[in-house]
Amino acid sequence: MFETLSKAPQDKIFALMAEYAADKRDGKIDLGIGVYKDDAGNTPIMSAVKKAEERIIATATTKTYVGVAGNKGFSAAMVKLALGDSVPLDRVRAAQAPGGTGALWVLLTLLKRAKPDATVWISDPSWPNHAPMARQAGFAVEHYPYFDPETGTVRFEDLLARFEKFSKHDIVLLHGCCHNPTGANLTPEQWDRVVALLKKTGAFPLVDMAYQGFGDGLEEDAYGLRAVGREIEQFVCATSCSKNFGVYRERVGCAIIVGKDAAQADIVNSQMLNVIRGAYSQPPDHGAEIVRLILEDDALRAEWQAELEAMRTRMIANRKALAEAIRSRSNSSDFDFVAEHRGMFSLLGLSAETVNHLKAENAVYMLDDSRINIAGLADDRIQRLADAVVAASR
Repeated sequence: MFETLSKAPQDKIFALMAEYAADKRDGKIDLGIGVYKDDAGNTPIMSAVKKAEERIIATATTKTYVGVAGNKGFSAAMVKLALGDSVPLDRVRAAQAPGGTGALWVLLTLLKRAKPDATVWISDPSWPNHAPMARQAGFAVEHYPYFDPETGTVRFEDLLARFEKFSKHDIVLLHGCCHNPTGANLTPEQWDRVVALLKKTGAFPLVDMAYQGFGDGLEEDAYGLRAVGREIEQFVCATSCSKNFGVYRERVGCAIIVGKDAAQADIVNSQMLNVIRGAYSQPPDHGAEIVRLILEDDALRAEWQAELEAMRTRMIANRKALAEAIRSRSNSSDFDFVAEHRGMFSLLGLSAETVNHLKAENAVYMLDDSRINIAGLADDRIQRLADAVVAASR
């Protein structure tokens, strides 16, 4: 049976993690996988999450199944957090999924049933798992222009030119905020122009909302998704709680569908639940119940939002400090864009050769496209990273 198989390539992020773990050098810097880290290099549990978890343990009376759709209170809270009042709720259906990745898988599988001959368009560049997931769902995949590594900005006019050519046979994957891997985001005005073209061409939006609250704020980060909601009658969205609640290993996500009316939403929801039932049957509840408790309890929610805001502002401070440190050493503004971007990641625009040099000579670990995790830096690491990048770039 297995003689027909060859060894699959290892995921680049997890391969980098293994290399970093095996490196015995002092002062090594991990800029790879996207997790938030404090100044000690730890990924802390948020205090609101701990309190919610303690309450669950103290009051839980059963471990029975939660059903195919998962924790319905969680899904309702996530719909409100993401969409606000941009869409009438009678047109919205949602299901809990194992992480944002699980939500994306459910939605891509659902869309393949609905539009088997569609092409999925993904930004260039994008999260490395987007294209493989779309291909595994059976879609043809193409890329639309997005990032200019020379300027560190969005290639917006090129993007618009491509969007003008879309049709109802195209599915367009959009990063809701905090673009991964670049950190370069659309402005509200640019979002409005993108949404207008989606409405004009009939292209179908698939929004990946993995970092709400990590960019400009909870409400501000939802601008693009809500602009889609106000103008487009049918779309889907995958949301994740890994980053903004720090529940990475709990795998908490939500798949959201919006139909043109309640009757259509019910039909699509039945198909989504059928997809889930035939895959993992139903999701685990613990992480979703943590999030539900936080979002529904005023005190816990206020505590969570304060913690999330502290994380967000720290990432912005890291960005500014890194840009300033590189500028002071190089007398160049080449990396000033890092301070302007938002979210966990920035794409430095370094060659693969330079990235390998940084790993070999300086114990600085980043993906070979030079994506770095801004949320993984403390002040002393910022200064050492600036020294290494400037030296390697000369």
